[in-house]
Amino acid sequence: MTQVHIDDAVTPAPGPARKSITDRLFDITARRTTVGREVRGGITTFVAMAYIVLLNPLILGASADITGAKLSAAQVTTATALAAAVMTILMGLVGNAPLALAAGLGINGIVAFQMAPAMTWPQAFGLVVLEGVCIVLMAVSGIRERIMNAIPAPLKMAITVGIGLYIALVGLVSAGFVTRTPDSAESTVPVRLGFDGHLDGWPIAVFCFGLLLMTVLMSRKVPGAVLISIAVSTVLAVVLHDGLSVGNWGLTTPTLPSHVVAVPDFGLLGHIDLFGGFASAGALTATIFLFTLVLSGFFDAMGTITSVSAEAGLSKDGRVPRMGRILFVDGAGAIAGGLSGSSPNTVFLESAAGVGEGARTGLASVVTGALFAATLLFTPIAGIVPAQAAAPALVVIGGMMVAQCRNIPWQDSDYTIPVFLTVGLIPFTYSITNGVGAGLIAFVLIKTCKGKWREAGWILTVLALVFTVYFGIDVVKAVL
Repeated sequence: MTQVHIDDAVTPAPGPARKSITDRLFDITARRTTVGREVRGGITTFVAMAYIVLLNPLILGASADITGAKLSAAQVTTATALAAAVMTILMGLVGNAPLALAAGLGINGIVAFQMAPAMTWPQAFGLVVLEGVCIVLMAVSGIRERIMNAIPAPLKMAITVGIGLYIALVGLVSAGFVTRTPDSAESTVPVRLGFDGHLDGWPIAVFCFGLLLMTVLMSRKVPGAVLISIAVSTVLAVVLHDGLSVGNWGLTTPTLPSHVVAVPDFGLLGHIDLFGGFASAGALTATIFLFTLVLSGFFDAMGTITSVSAEAGLSKDGRVPRMGRILFVDGAGAIAGGLSGSSPNTVFLESAAGVGEGARTGLASVVTGALFAATLLFTPIAGIVPAQAAAPALVVIGGMMVAQCRNIPWQDSDYTIPVFLTVGLIPFTYSITNGVGAGLIAFVLIKTCKGKWREAGWILTVLALVFTVYFGIDVVKAVL
């Protein structure tokens, strides 16, 4: 009888390690990140953009509608936090991208100061819902993704650089490091250092301290560098304000709240009138409002998604994974903003702060969204972090995004001026849409004049014509 030895037995090869549910859901390992890093990134993004919970009620509350009615600050605060929480979590689960959504700055100004005076608030929010429907339809049909893919790589890089300069400028302005020069005959520059041409006061010192601390920590590759800097700067600001009575902090005063819990007010939820605005403001005016909302929401989000995804290393050959889903969620954000009464929600530039902290997946967005949900009850705590503590993250991350300049073919005359217009006009006009539009018009014009109109393609040609109408909308309105 043949004897079988243990040593002769075949040992099964070990199978692949079983992935956790979190890893399977968010591709943690595939994107070379960790749960801890995603959590830090999600917290950092929330801290960088939590100001919107306080700022949006101030903007929407500063205007009255056609009947003279004003919005309740408590209701807008609840609506802002609710929409941001739901849509950011949805972005994480559906789009698996480190992109947070909230009421878009600039777009909320259009709603408050242009639309509301011509119609009632429910009618204005109804137009916002229609904007979202238009963007969702473009996303579902694939038109939106085709437009994004049609834009040449050098112009996409230019958008990233322009947005980098934009968010850096936003950070400098929000901290008071750079301020607008008052209009006067003696003024020779539009902006200046500090409030009177030089830096002064403890709030600016906190910003400078946070900026230097963040720079040093990031250069030494300290995990959580951005979050650590924001936390330390916030503590310093609280000590200065509560301990030494230092003032002039701007929108957010760094003081320990008397209470930590606030009851949410859902009074604006679902109060919309989809088509009433066409009757109140007139069909032409309401259509122009809708056109402006769609164009601004479309290209602001496109630029942010492209640049933040590139910074996170998610782009492959200029294309972002799950782009169709990401664009769908972004369009749905506008619908959610109208239904909640918070104005259109869109992807926020401050998502770059979380990416700078290491966020690479939708788990970071889920964390950010959960923190927005918490602010429904803990709004007082969200108001502790002053702009001077959070702004350094925007400046540092903006600087990192500008590094894309090295990949732009500046020697190619077909791109030199379009790229320059894109990069320059985004920060100079405080609008991604303006920069993208000017760059596309210049690119198509150059190609056409050189007899290369086929290289521009019909999609970019149509977009150039649309942006021409956008820039001359007042003339078009006067003619019609």
